Amino acid sequence: MAAGPSVTAEVELSDPRSLTHLAGPGHNNLKSLEAELGVELGSRGNIVHLGGDADDVAFALRFFEQLDELATEGVRLDGHDHARAVHALREDHELHLRDIYSEVILNNARGRPIKARGLAQKMYLRALKAHDLTFGIGPAGTGKTYLAMAMAVQALLAKKVRRIILTRPAVEAGERLGFLPGDLEEKVNPYLRPLYDALDDMMSHDKVDGLIKRGQIEVAPLAFMRGRTLNDCFVILDEAQNSTSEQMRMFLTRLGYESRCVVTGDVTQVDLPGSATSGLAEATHLLGDIEGIAICRFTEVDVVRHPLVQRIVVAYEKRDADKRAAQERGVELKRAGRDATERMATPNPNPEDDIETVDDLLGTGDEAEEV
Repeated sequence: MAAGPSVTAEVELSDPRSLTHLAGPGHNNLKSLEAELGVELGSRGNIVHLGGDADDVAFALRFFEQLDELATEGVRLDGHDHARAVHALREDHELHLRDIYSEVILNNARGRPIKARGLAQKMYLRALKAHDLTFGIGPAGTGKTYLAMAMAVQALLAKKVRRIILTRPAVEAGERLGFLPGDLEEKVNPYLRPLYDALDDMMSHDKVDGLIKRGQIEVAPLAFMRGRTLNDCFVILDEAQNSTSEQMRMFLTRLGYESRCVVTGDVTQVDLPGSATSGLAEATHLLGDIEGIAICRFTEVDVVRHPLVQRIVVAYEKRDADKRAAQERGVELKRAGRDATERMATPNPNPEDDIETVDDLLGTGDEAEEV
């Protein structure tokens, strides 16, 4: 396909400081944006110069103009957000970046806003608001659990729910930890520590401790949910890929009146014994078409941790895809070999059919004349 005509353009940013922030140390962000946008970028003062294919330049202009509008509203994206913003604009031509980045769920314990950092996260937040049961599925670092907990804390502080219940399966990640000393709480705390860490990031430790002591926040292993009815709660099941089919069924049927439930996990990181079925994979297959249930899926594009995490996720997903392809080829070869063996072992009930006559070889009638 031939490239379009080469054009140049420029966009003037409202605040010269915006360009300094946008470019990053050593203009590294601009270099990354050149690759993402497919254009050449330069800067002078508060003006960004663009050059390249007409369509690419037009798209880049749209990106920088919307970025500048966000900056005038006090919303600044860092270098890691730029790639997700570009991806979001390519996915939805009607989208404005303000639709993603302007809404704040709440400010964390350090006063920093917690909000969506990409299109997938924005759609996830919409699903959490609109549905009583939401599944968030995708690789580590995509904000599935963190955003769900932020929504839960916001709902609790706004008195929309009476309690937050956070739960996880107590499954070891590929290693046997053996006997753990202490009482029951001390035994299960190591499995639940990530949930406490997220709470401490959103509120002061003293506030979290007070809410836990008053029973307004409960952190417990999944096994402790059996027999309960969870009314007026915001319930989050984390690491749900490590729940069994029976545990998932038990958990989902605990949901009571005026409650919301979020189930998060990564179906590529199952730590269950080989013969056990992941309750998360089964539930999303069974419940995907039920009204009132949302299933949100994240990919490596949505990873918001260190940039290396995204590349690590891609590498492992490629490995897994290669394994699946090799297994499928092995199954096909085995099936073909089995079919061939069965044909050879089964005698033909009409052996005369296997004998070719002269007529069979030369044809009959007109066909024979042609030969």
